[in-house]
Amino acid sequence: MHWEAWFTLAVVVGVLVSLVRESLPTDIVMIGALILLVVVGEASGTKLLPQIDVAVAGMGNTGLITVGVLFVVVTGLVQTGAMELVAGPVIGQPKTAGSALLRLLTPVTLLSAFLNNTPVVAMFMPVVEDICKRSRISPSRLYMPMAYAATFGGVCTLIGTSTNLIVQGLLEENGIPGMKMFDIAWIGVPCAIAGVAYFAVLGHWLLPDRRPAITTQDDPREYTVEIMVLPDGPMVGKTIEEAGLRHLPGLFLARIDRDGEEIAPVVPRERLQGNDQLVFVGVLDSVVDLQRVRGLARAPESAHQINTPATKRRLIEAVVSNRCPLIGTSIRAGEFRSYYNAAVVAVARGGVRVQGKIGDIVLEPGDTLLMETDEDFLLRQRNSSHFFLVSGVENSHPVRRDRAWVALALLVAMIVVSAWGWIDLLTAAFLVAGLMVVLGCCSVNQARQSVDWSLLVVIAASLGIGKAIDMSGLADVVATKIVGCAGGHPWLVLAAVYLVTMIFTELITNNAAAVLVLPIALSSAKSLDVNYLPFVIAVAVGASAGFATPFGYQTNLMVYGPGGYRFTDYLRVGIPLDLLFMAITVALAPIVFPFHP
Repeated sequence: MHWEAWFTLAVVVGVLVSLVRESLPTDIVMIGALILLVVVGEASGTKLLPQIDVAVAGMGNTGLITVGVLFVVVTGLVQTGAMELVAGPVIGQPKTAGSALLRLLTPVTLLSAFLNNTPVVAMFMPVVEDICKRSRISPSRLYMPMAYAATFGGVCTLIGTSTNLIVQGLLEENGIPGMKMFDIAWIGVPCAIAGVAYFAVLGHWLLPDRRPAITTQDDPREYTVEIMVLPDGPMVGKTIEEAGLRHLPGLFLARIDRDGEEIAPVVPRERLQGNDQLVFVGVLDSVVDLQRVRGLARAPESAHQINTPATKRRLIEAVVSNRCPLIGTSIRAGEFRSYYNAAVVAVARGGVRVQGKIGDIVLEPGDTLLMETDEDFLLRQRNSSHFFLVSGVENSHPVRRDRAWVALALLVAMIVVSAWGWIDLLTAAFLVAGLMVVLGCCSVNQARQSVDWSLLVVIAASLGIGKAIDMSGLADVVATKIVGCAGGHPWLVLAAVYLVTMIFTELITNNAAAVLVLPIALSSAKSLDVNYLPFVIAVAVGASAGFATPFGYQTNLMVYGPGGYRFTDYLRVGIPLDLLFMAITVALAPIVFPFHP
């Protein structure tokens, strides 16, 4: 091996050690490793390490850009409540992590068989977040299985993942008959079933139960908020339990005001009626989430019209100072809304539960108010003597439910035109992302803030490191050595081809692994004088099924941060899954596509 290959190997090992030890953030480790490779390459003048233009070429990778654009598409779905319409009836109200896992894996697997894995994971990430909040489940119990389920479905059809299409394209370039739409399904479907069964039987025990050190329930502020049941909404006729309002995280349903009658305490079997006034007590994040539930709206007294369009409102939190002119008067009598162009949504008072309707609460110094108002309120009142600690609440813009079906229609259009090959996925995603903003599904600021730049940096850097593994000759050396160890037995060579593909997928990228190993696979089949299809299937499945590292597949990286995972979590959960997929593929491929047809 050339010294460049040894150096690249040392850098890769260093990256793996740093990720396992978690000594530095993932994006810093990856970009630092890429910079080191570029600096040494430039200083030595070698052509076996990437120069700066090659190293940063990953920034223009279509897969990377697609991930970034899909963040905007998903924001449009979230801000309109569109994902609730789709996922709500399917997933329901799971009580345990195991129940949530099984309800989640099936639809994700089925969808990803016909859609690209990346948008499926992007669409379901806010669904997982909502399940975790409502059912008080650790995010680390669901994010990783959801990302893996997208891979399960991706290996079931030719269009399930870009890797399959790349393999197909390489075959056509070499004048070799490619795979049909469902050829890979003979191996992919058993793999997908085995993957779901793995999590049902063993995998869920290996998942970490990691919760943040500080949760929403640690917030000492206890807000009182009034919410109205919309008379024509989906909540009418449901019991408190059926509506999912009984065990909301950090929230307690104190009473129901119905036609002048007060119902307290509220029992789980109480049925909701239109115009019921629900009085909740709870922490800030949960109060904000409550505003987004379909079928509920601001109570009349806290929802008086303010002189700002609904799409430009947000929630603001502020503490009443002793110089506020409305101290000693009720919110209604002091005409708070007219005075500040802000509607009080909830009130917290030093850990003491505030009694009475929002409009009847008499303001006192130190009261914390949650208000719906315009963006300029922060500028007007930040230095005002009337309030202390004026701050905006993240993700608190009103849900644009009137645009939900528009957002869903745009999503379906993106899926159809890309799946049928009329427009490539990136172009379709750009078009839909732009329409999400133009048609009012999300604002420009929401679209801009939705992009996870650290994730994109990690993906781009991993592409650059993968390029170094290829250019330095390290990939060729590893592939040749492992395949050579298999001797001349077709089954052993097939297993070696899968193993090499899987290792490259874990260390670089799925598409790069397919490109690097497919020529070796075809050459091996030719030298053995056997059918090439088992080897092609092995490369396609092995290049997609990278479960043991966070950068084995870009969807693994997408859930790395939100799930609060560590590098070792992927090793513990992913290695058995890697070996399971390898065993099934190596065992079935020669049976479905015999070596000697």
